[in-house]
Amino acid sequence: MALPNLTLILGGAASGKSAFAESLVLQGGHEHPAYIATAQIFDDEMAQKVARHREMRGDGWLTIEEPLDLASALANAQDDQPVLVDCATLWLTNVILGDHDIDAHSAALITALKLRNSPVVVVSNEVGQGIVPDNALSRKFRNAQGQLNQRIGAEANLVIAVMAGLPLVLKGSLP
Repeated sequence: MALPNLTLILGGAASGKSAFAESLVLQGGHEHPAYIATAQIFDDEMAQKVARHREMRGDGWLTIEEPLDLASALANAQDDQPVLVDCATLWLTNVILGDHDIDAHSAALITALKLRNSPVVVVSNEVGQGIVPDNALSRKFRNAQGQLNQRIGAEANLVIAVMAGLPLVLKGSLP
């Protein structure tokens, strides 16, 4: 099974998108795919979540922890291995809360995704299906995440929404 150059996996919180993305990458039969983790651990709850994800993944992954410079992490990953980015939502949160230039970081990410010679699977939250947030920071994040998802989706060969652990292909076809 061959993954396309770029796959976007969207879903809500705890929808099963990460597990689905991992299984998709592993179906390719590559040894030691790269896993770029964007989470930052600020509390016990997040530490437990990261530990659960690591345990579920197992030892077969090369884990690269990069909360901010995702473009460089993609550029520095080995050319012959598939890369799973989990997730664009936490990465964008890091960019926004660090008061970095959203447009510049997003453009660098899109360029890095285009330049990869091996498959990349990006996991991201779909955040636009709820109510309009009541504060400016939340609205800024929701709008930026929606725009980022659209940009990645436009470049992707395969876009899948995951709900209740079940994939729904939005663009392309499953390998």
